[in-house]
Amino acid sequence: MTVTSKLKPGDKPTKEQIKRIETAAQMPVAHDNDSPVYTYDQLIYLYQEAKKLNKKHTVGIRLNQKTLEQYKSLGKGYTGIMAAVLDYAINHPKILKEAL
Repeated sequence: MTVTSKLKPGDKPTKEQIKRIETAAQMPVAHDNDSPVYTYDQLIYLYQEAKKLNKKHTVGIRLNQKTLEQYKSLGKGYTGIMAAVLDYAINHPKILKEAL
């Protein structure tokens, strides 16, 4: 039986949802056509393919001093935040159009 719950970003799961998760974690895994048992070699291949998809690239970018200081003021991980902002903007044409 499959039970799903949707949480909005920032929401915390309810006690009931946590209990369902803990109960599900104790259940055995049932393998079927949708979730076959993989061999070690297949798992290695899938891992390598996933790494290719998640590969990050280093690029040089010119920023004005104020913008850079604002990002740095966010603390450790500010470059990840910059990447998230760029990802968001490129996927929302209205924001991208406003920036051009």
